[in-house]
Amino acid sequence: MSTLPNYKKIYTDMISMKYPHKMEECQEILNRNKINSLDVIILNNILLGRDQNSIKLNSNLRSFDKDSIVFMLEYQVRHNLNNLQLAAHFNLSRNTVTKWKRIFYSLEINNK
Repeated sequence: MSTLPNYKKIYTDMISMKYPHKMEECQEILNRNKINSLDVIILNNILLGRDQNSIKLNSNLRSFDKDSIVFMLEYQVRHNLNNLQLAAHFNLSRNTVTKWKRIFYSLEINNK
């Protein structure tokens, strides 16, 4: 059994202590019942900005839950993006996108 961190509490505390001027920008995400890994990335971008060095480092350390991966793959279909375009949009490796498609589409076929 894996327990996820309480991102809502972590980011609420962090915003109230360090970034009170950004509370209004983040309020929509913090009001959600469940905060997923995509929401965490959005909050990080709002709070910390998008420094190129930190993007490279953070992209190596990220992990995504199943819902986030499915969201990104559905986003690709909705917007007619290829793997390279999807990878650039979400700051991923195109090999990661290919791996996800192989895993999730094979699961989809096996469940039918």
